[in-house]
Amino acid sequence: MTRRVVANMSLSLDGCYAKADNPIDMSWVMPYAVTDVAREHVTNLYQPATTALLGRVNAEGFIGYWPALIEMEGADPRDVGFAKWLVDVDKVVLSSTLTEAPWERTTVVNKPATEVVADLREADGGDIVVFSSASIIKALLAADQVDRLALMIFPIFLGGGPRLFDDGLPPAKWQLVSESAGDHGAIALMYDRLR
Repeated sequence: MTRRVVANMSLSLDGCYAKADNPIDMSWVMPYAVTDVAREHVTNLYQPATTALLGRVNAEGFIGYWPALIEMEGADPRDVGFAKWLVDVDKVVLSSTLTEAPWERTTVVNKPATEVVADLREADGGDIVVFSSASIIKALLAADQVDRLALMIFPIFLGGGPRLFDDGLPPAKWQLVSESAGDHGAIALMYDRLR
């Protein structure tokens, strides 16, 4: 069986994944990322996955945050579980600027995302999950290589910024496989690509 490619992204209600004036500022996500619905969403994504596919910016952000959380007193067990998984899982980082792997169990690759995914699909393993790396997800959507689309929708308007779904994507049908809503208005949605 071919490995499934799972793309995960957080979006504002007006369809943006980042602020227009500061794309690396994720402060708008944080009030919702610590909700039960968001934590369960992430848990459902990483448990069947054996590979994390990340862009350089996300990889560096994850490295700076998640490993330290493992030893943090009072950390939510679901966050600790994700952090441990992230440290232990095979990671592939797409980058044209990194010269060495920034993390254990990490391979740096300077190739198009579509080629990397084709190679990963040929290897044994579970899901290949892309956490919030927009450039990778956009390339895979454009090539119709995403099998599961996992979205967290947060009840906030950013008023502009980059969008995940560009015009010109190949026509595709998707089936809703799970949905859940949180106390603060965050919604977790998972869609599988119908082929």
